[in-house]
Amino acid sequence: MIVYNQALTERVGYMLDQLRVTGFTQWPLVNGAGTNGGEPRMGTHTWPEMNSATLTVVEEDMVPLILKYVERLDNVNKENGIRAFVWDITQTY
Repeated sequence: MIVYNQALTERVGYMLDQLRVTGFTQWPLVNGAGTNGGEPRMGTHTWPEMNSATLTVVEEDMVPLILKYVERLDNVNKENGIRAFVWDITQTY
């Protein structure tokens, strides 16, 4: 799962295209605040920005590459913020 400032939506999409990740679910409007000093993104007058989130299930060998791309994107866009979270998927149907 990748959670990011809405301003990074096109860059996240481009990243997934480059990695040939074709299956995903996206939530375009997500409220929240980062744990490392991130300002709240609540879509309100006080905190007008919003986050987005993209969930994708990929083969295990893709995970390090996706994390590397996310880290690289974060390093050039620190003010926007992006984080990736990894879960093990044990079953699907």
